[in-house]
Amino acid sequence: MKKDIQIPEVSDIEMAIVLEQNEVHKTDDWNVYIINKKNIAIEMVVIVSQGFSETKTTSVFRKKIELLPSNSIAKVELIQPELFALDNRFQVSFFENNKLQEKTFTFKKNTIKESSLSIIQPFNKKGVLTS
Repeated sequence: MKKDIQIPEVSDIEMAIVLEQNEVHKTDDWNVYIINKKNIAIEMVVIVSQGFSETKTTSVFRKKIELLPSNSIAKVELIQPELFALDNRFQVSFFENNKLQEKTFTFKKNTIKESSLSIIQPFNKKGVLTS
């Protein structure tokens, strides 16, 4: 029976943590984005995030996006730099062509720092990308 279960491999979906200037508050903010590089829209996107280590766990955060058009991005959340000392996991579930897809993205602890930033497209801003 297990051989009958097909788990599709998710491709062309990425997560990024991007450093952006907040014009209103005149601060540098870290924002989490989901990037759909597919040539098709994805629907009912649910993102569940949590930071964790051996001794600490953050609250669970959930975000729902009804429709993420093809070749587009969506802001998921603001993330505090204090959380970079933890592993940050983002579990993403969505429908593509009426099939449920799922992928987990993890930003490992202490990997989000000034020295590891690179320019991320389509933002043309500095950040860290995982796929």
